[in-house]
Amino acid sequence: MIEGLFFMLGLGAVCGIVLGAASRIFYVWEDPRIAQVEATFAGANCGGCGYAGCSAAAVAVVGGKAAPSVCIVGGMESAQAAAEVMGMEVGLAEPLKSYNTCNGGNRAETKYLYFGVNTCQAQVMMSGGHRECGVGCIGAGDCVKACQFNALKMGPEGYPVVDRDKCVGCGVCEQVCPKSIMKVRTPSQRILHFNQSNDRLAPCRQTCPAEIDIPKYIGQIRQGDYEGAVSTIRERNPLLLACGRVCPHPCEVNCRRGIEDEPVSINQLKRFAADYEMNSGQRLPVPVAPLSGKRVAVVGGGPAGLTCAFFLRRLGHEVTIFEAMPKLGGMLRYGIPEYRLPKQVLDWEIEGILELGVESRCNQKFGTDFDVESLKADGFDAIFMGIGAWQDSSLRVEGEQLKGCWTGINFLSRLANGEKIPTGRSAVIIGGGNTAIDCTRNLLRLGVEEVNLVYRRTRNEMPANPVEIEAAEEEGVKFTFLAAPVRVVGDENGVTTHLEYLKMELGEPDASGRRRPVPIEGSETLMQTDMVITAIGQSPDVSFTEQLGQQLADLKTTRWNTIEVDPATLQSDIPYIFCAGDAATGPSLVVDAIGGGRRAARSIHQYIMEEEVRADSRELQKNLIDETLFEYVEGIIKSKRAPMPELPVAERIQSFVEADQVLSEEAALGESKRCLFCCLTCYNPDRAADETVKITDLRPNSEVT
Repeated sequence: MIEGLFFMLGLGAVCGIVLGAASRIFYVWEDPRIAQVEATFAGANCGGCGYAGCSAAAVAVVGGKAAPSVCIVGGMESAQAAAEVMGMEVGLAEPLKSYNTCNGGNRAETKYLYFGVNTCQAQVMMSGGHRECGVGCIGAGDCVKACQFNALKMGPEGYPVVDRDKCVGCGVCEQVCPKSIMKVRTPSQRILHFNQSNDRLAPCRQTCPAEIDIPKYIGQIRQGDYEGAVSTIRERNPLLLACGRVCPHPCEVNCRRGIEDEPVSINQLKRFAADYEMNSGQRLPVPVAPLSGKRVAVVGGGPAGLTCAFFLRRLGHEVTIFEAMPKLGGMLRYGIPEYRLPKQVLDWEIEGILELGVESRCNQKFGTDFDVESLKADGFDAIFMGIGAWQDSSLRVEGEQLKGCWTGINFLSRLANGEKIPTGRSAVIIGGGNTAIDCTRNLLRLGVEEVNLVYRRTRNEMPANPVEIEAAEEEGVKFTFLAAPVRVVGDENGVTTHLEYLKMELGEPDASGRRRPVPIEGSETLMQTDMVITAIGQSPDVSFTEQLGQQLADLKTTRWNTIEVDPATLQSDIPYIFCAGDAATGPSLVVDAIGGGRRAARSIHQYIMEEEVRADSRELQKNLIDETLFEYVEGIIKSKRAPMPELPVAERIQSFVEADQVLSEEAALGESKRCLFCCLTCYNPDRAADETVKITDLRPNSEVT
C-alpha cells in the first residue's frame, strides 16, 4: 500500500517534470488580438467571408491575410472595431450585392416534368433543367434555400428576387446556382461589364448603344418604383434627362411588341423617370468607389467626355474635364436647340456629375492653353479625347462666302451662346440631317417668315429623325427635294439674294445602298432667299495634331479626320490616350457617344490600374443574338402607343419653350403595361394585356434584373 503510494507520487513528480519541460520546449503562444478581433465580428460563422468561420477570419486579419472589413455581416461598425484592435484605419469599400440576371421565370415553355426532383442542381445534372431556355432560371430555388440572411425569395414569376437591404453579398447564392444566374458584384464590377453573347438580354437591351437594362426600368416604373428606374438607367447612362429628350430611340427598332403592334415608347418612359427625379427636388445617391490615387484628364465636355468622367469618378479616380467652350455640354448645349433640350435641364444634369467630385476647367483649348506634355507634368495618368465634330463641311460652290451665308454648327452654336443672329424674311437650309432640321425650326422661332429646306435626295432618304422631320413640316417648313445647289447669288453689296440649284432624279444605288441623285441638264432654278445655311455634314477638328507635332507623332487619324482607335477598347496608338464619341466615329447619335464614353472609361481604368487593356471576346459590340430576334410574337393584344404630348404648333413656334412634353404618370403607367418584359427568348404578352396584375411585390429597395 505504502509502496504503491510512493510509486504514484514518484510517477506524478516525473510527469510534472516532463510536462514542465515540454511546456517550455513546445510552448504555443496565441496572439491575444485574435480573440479581440473575433469579438468584433457578428459571430454568424456563415463562411461568406471566404474563411471557415469567424475564428479563422480573425486569424487571417491578425496575420495580415485579410482586411479588417472581412466580416460581411458585421458591416462598417465591425470593420472599424477590428481596425482599431489592429491599429489601422479602415477605408470605405464598395458593397457586394447579389442580383439575378434572368427574368424569364416560368414564362419559358416546359420541356420536361420532374416529379420529386425539386433542386436546380439535380435537374441540371439530369438533363439541364425543365425549361426550353437553356440559360434561364430553373426556379427550384436552390439560391433561396442557401441564403442565410433571408435576402432572397421566389417571386410570383418563379425566379429569385433580391432584397438589397438584407443582402450582405456573401456569394452563397452565386455558388449554388448551376446556371450562373445569380451574380454578386460591386457597383464598379457592374459598370465594367458590357453586353456579352452569353448574357440574358432582351432585343431592346442589345440594340441600345448605352446597354441600359430597359425591361428592368420599365418594370420598375410599372411598379411605381420611379427611383429604382432612375438608378437602373443611370447605371449605364448618366445623361438620362438629355437622352430622354433627344435620343431617336434605336432600341425601339427591335422591340418585340413592334413585330405585331407598335413598339413600346421606351424613350418616353426614360424621360418620365428622369424628369421625376429632377422635379422631386432631390438627387438620388450615386455610389462612388474609394479613391484610387489615379488622375485622368478628359479633353472635351460633351456627352462622351461627361459620360467618361462620370464613370471614371464612380470607379474611384480623380477626373478633370478641359472644355474649350464657356460651358460644359458640347453639342448637347451648342448644337441642340433650346426648344428640344432646355439649358436649365442640361445644367441640372451636368451639375449632378460634377457634384460627384469631377473638376471642370472651361475656356481651355487643347493645343493652345494646354497640351499633352503639360497634362503629363500635372500628374495625369491617362487622357481621354472627346473633342466632338465641330468642323462644318463646305458646300464648295460659288458665292458661299456672301453675307447671309452660314454653316449649320456655327449657326447653332452662336445662337446657343446668346448671340443675336441677323435674319431676313426668308431662309434656305441645305441638308437632310438633324442639324439641318434644327436650323429650320430655330429660324421659325426667330421670326423668319419663309423657311425652305433643300435636299438632293427624297424625303425617304433623309437621315434626320422622322419625328423631327414631321415636326418641322407641321410648323411650316417647306421642303424642296431632288435639288442640288450649284451657287449662291448676291447683289452688288455682296449680300445673299438667291440660291441656284439643279433639279435631280434618282439613278442607280450608290455604296450606301441609296439611289444616287443624277442632275437633270438645263434644270437650273433660282430660289429667292435672304439667308443660306449649309448643313451637309461635319467632322472633328484635328488640327492640334499638327500644332503639337512631336507630342502626338504616334497618334493616327483617318481620312475622315477622326482619331484612329481600337474599336473594342477605344485605345489609340499612344497607350495613355483614349477616344470616343464623334471624334472617334464621326457625327453620330448622342447615345452612341454615351456608350463610347463608358467603354473608354473601362479601358482607362484597366490601363491606369496596370491591368491588360482588353474587351471580352464575347462582347456583342453592335452584333445581336440571333435567337432573340423573332419573326412573329404570339398572344399580342394590340394596344395604342402613348402619344408624345407636345405644345400646339401655333404656341410653340412663338418661343423657344420646350416643344415636347413629358408623359403624365397615368400615361407612363399605361405605356409600361404594354411592355412584354422580354428576356433572351421569354416574353409575357398575357401580363402586358392584364393591367390589374403586378409583376412582383417589389418595394423600392428590392431588385429584380
